[in-house]
Amino acid sequence: MEKLTTDEISRRFTEFYEERGHARITGSTLLPPPGDDSVLFTTSGMHPLTPYLEGRPHPLGRRLVNVQRCLRTTDLEEVGDPTHLTVFEMLGTWSLGDYEGPRSLEWGYELLTDGLGIAPRLLHTTVFGGDGQVGPDLASLEVWERLGVPVERTVEDNWWSNGPTGPCGPDSEIFLWTGDGPPESTPTGDERWVEVWNHVMMRHRRLADGSLVPLPQRNIDTGLGLERLASLLQGERSVFDGDVFEPWRRLLPSLWGLDETSLRLVSDHLRSAVVVIGDGVRPAATGRGYVLRRLVRRVLTTLWRADSSSGLGDLPRELVTGTLGHFGQGEDPETVRRVLGTLAEEETRFRSLLDRGRRVLAGPRFRRPLDETDLHYLHDTHGLPRDLVESLREEHGAPEGD
Repeated sequence: MEKLTTDEISRRFTEFYEERGHARITGSTLLPPPGDDSVLFTTSGMHPLTPYLEGRPHPLGRRLVNVQRCLRTTDLEEVGDPTHLTVFEMLGTWSLGDYEGPRSLEWGYELLTDGLGIAPRLLHTTVFGGDGQVGPDLASLEVWERLGVPVERTVEDNWWSNGPTGPCGPDSEIFLWTGDGPPESTPTGDERWVEVWNHVMMRHRRLADGSLVPLPQRNIDTGLGLERLASLLQGERSVFDGDVFEPWRRLLPSLWGLDETSLRLVSDHLRSAVVVIGDGVRPAATGRGYVLRRLVRRVLTTLWRADSSSGLGDLPRELVTGTLGHFGQGEDPETVRRVLGTLAEEETRFRSLLDRGRRVLAGPRFRRPLDETDLHYLHDTHGLPRDLVESLREEHGAPEGD
């Protein structure tokens, strides 16, 4: 495979689709469009385009391509493994009632092999095998068989939805072999097959009663994780070993004595916090602000577990400016000061909260297993959230039965 930087992959992707009639749209911030309260943050490239997928004409036409930054809180516990990040970039393409799935898959195959230099023998695919409501995706199956790419049929793994109701449809996923030897087994049978690109045939809407009705138009929605693909093309097994995280791996180990898992978590969460603050979010007790607060506190908890004297004031300025610049949020001194100031304020607040929590929990009332009444009291009276209480009690050994 050709070793390409993350920026080169992004450029080749967008230019490939622009040559095929797709208009490049500017990716939005992490904040959903005004009036969209379905999610706290943009979790995929399709979120800002939902009205157009449901039939509204897009001002730039029926073929679109973009690079969208996303944040998924559902992946927080997965961060540290080879493929998951909290904030990441999604390369996306859309056909709004224009071409169908076979053309999308053919173009995807062409880009991966001819455009990015991936050997066809390293690819495997999956398609929707059909269920009681929708038949098997024979059109996608025919494409992959014609191209000579191994294909596996599944049901749940190849049906895409954005929730219990709303737009949905069968999808076909493209996997890349990451093992040392020749490809083996199938994507459902061997975790060395890593998913890199999902092509969704978004043509249905699921209603509250579980039934399906056709959307006003038959759409194609594809999404490709940029950092994941880049690390694989660079010959790395982990997104944390790709070029995006090179500055973090170069600067943080000598600053903070962290093991590999902790280094990955700290790098991901700090990078994500910088992007979230760059998009205008402030720490808070609820909503988006609480997600930011949780990211920062997970970083601090990890740092202080290794060395209680560590602090975010040591964070190299280069990492902040580089992250803000990569996401187009501005590298000006005022923006950098705002980010660093927010992190410093949150660290001070968290240290104070920990000190107060330790004093409160040392009282005679809490030298026993806690019940829900205790947890509510600690939260409402002392501002100590459940997860912090549990962490502090583990720190000193909670009574059995807690």
